Amino acid sequence: MSKSWFIIANPIAGNRKFSKQWKEIKQLLNNKNIDYSFVFTQFSKHEIELVQNAIQQGFRNIISIGGDGTLHNVVNGIMLQRYAKTSDITIAVIPLGTGNDWIKTYNIPNNIEKAIEIISKKKTIQQDIGVLETSDKNISYFNNVAGLGYDGYIVYKLKTLKRFGSIAYLLSGLAGLLFYKKSVFKIIFDDKIIETNCLMTIFGICKFSGGGMQFTKSVNTTDGFLDITIAKNLTIFDLIINIKKLYSGEIVHHKKIETFKTKEITVIPQITKPFIQADGELIGTGKINVKIIEKAINFVIHSTY
Repeated sequence: MSKSWFIIANPIAGNRKFSKQWKEIKQLLNNKNIDYSFVFTQFSKHEIELVQNAIQQGFRNIISIGGDGTLHNVVNGIMLQRYAKTSDITIAVIPLGTGNDWIKTYNIPNNIEKAIEIISKKKTIQQDIGVLETSDKNISYFNNVAGLGYDGYIVYKLKTLKRFGSIAYLLSGLAGLLFYKKSVFKIIFDDKIIETNCLMTIFGICKFSGGGMQFTKSVNTTDGFLDITIAKNLTIFDLIINIKKLYSGEIVHHKKIETFKTKEITVIPQITKPFIQADGELIGTGKINVKIIEKAINFVIHSTY
């Protein structure tokens, strides 16, 4: 097996010029004597094919260069391949994207030089991975946060607003407040059946989503449980007056929000077919089943975590 790193880079991630960033990345990797091969993505979800080819060739260390979407696709490539145990694979991240929510949980700076310093130390954690299945049997894996309802609508709107950079999350959130219509969700897990008018249901492994918002409570990325947040009949007014709590994580204590931990959950929208998102990527609409896969992949994290 190769001990070299295999880099998968998304040249259109973020809003700055990639060619300048790539020159800096290569120089810093060379300075740290980090051995690597690299390839650039050429189309949507190309990472899945590239990472599978790399693992087949013997690589077990992958660097994802881009945003949360790039990392999501790298993770899906690892989980879908059959050449090696997923727990034998290690992922590191050099963040270039718009949101970069996954890195926030592990105190990884949104800075190329500092991210490479962290890679050189190679402190790892074996993190849980979520797997969700839509009503049309579409399977997708996630390493951060997934959900359906309001947050799925935000991701849907974000696709047309990304040119505005980090403010795009706020703009798409405002659009959701104005246009998203709540639906009745039937939520089934353990011995519970909850049927309620619901703004959104969140499935969390890590803490942050939507550009730094925190909808999950008491997150532990290796405990083998999904952190579930059910935001019930929250209104536009509720969200506006609690905007700071969305970013501090205090929103989970709101009287219209319930939190749970479980290993598997099914959500069945009763009226509409709301958008489903995983790690900020749209993956379908309607009914969803979500499970946890314990300690599935190794991730390089900050030494202070």
